[in-house]
Amino acid sequence: MGTIGGNIANGSPIGDTPPALIALGAALTLRKGDKRRFLPLEEFFIAYGKQDRGPGEFVESISIPYLSEGDQFAVYKISKRREEDISTLCGAFRLRLDASNRVEEIVIAFGGMAGIPKRANIVEKLISGRVWDQNTIALGKAAFARDFTPMSDVRGSAEYRMLSAQNLLQRFYLETQGQSQELKRGGS
Repeated sequence: MGTIGGNIANGSPIGDTPPALIALGAALTLRKGDKRRFLPLEEFFIAYGKQDRGPGEFVESISIPYLSEGDQFAVYKISKRREEDISTLCGAFRLRLDASNRVEEIVIAFGGMAGIPKRANIVEKLISGRVWDQNTIALGKAAFARDFTPMSDVRGSAEYRMLSAQNLLQRFYLETQGQSQELKRGGS
């Protein structure tokens, strides 16, 4: 089917693994001969079809840190078929709350929302430090258009992608509140 390194190295904006690995804080080791260099995965993707990889360099390894105590993590893939299908979009979320239910850290990364796998930096900054509640989620959802200008293609329109990304943030919030079973049964 492929490799994680190949999924990263081809630079596809809709690869399934880069958003998850970006949200986890993964780093790459790039190698050419005996020379190695290291960089955070999110810095590897520069523009559509362009990665920070020189001639002859290859992805030698990927380092993925462990989740910290209390971190919550989820990845969601939107595609036409459940298995063996190219993503319309893929969203990954990592969240750490403090003792007063405020967002201590949040990382949100998407594939399929830009020409590269990319973090929602503006949404992250807006949400950070706020109480993790429905009001914060509403603010975050409204800010997605400041982070992304998705394209339309055969997999989905720009509007569909934007709405889906916003709804994935809502889903992540609900699941962190213990409402995942209700979502699976079709509840709100």
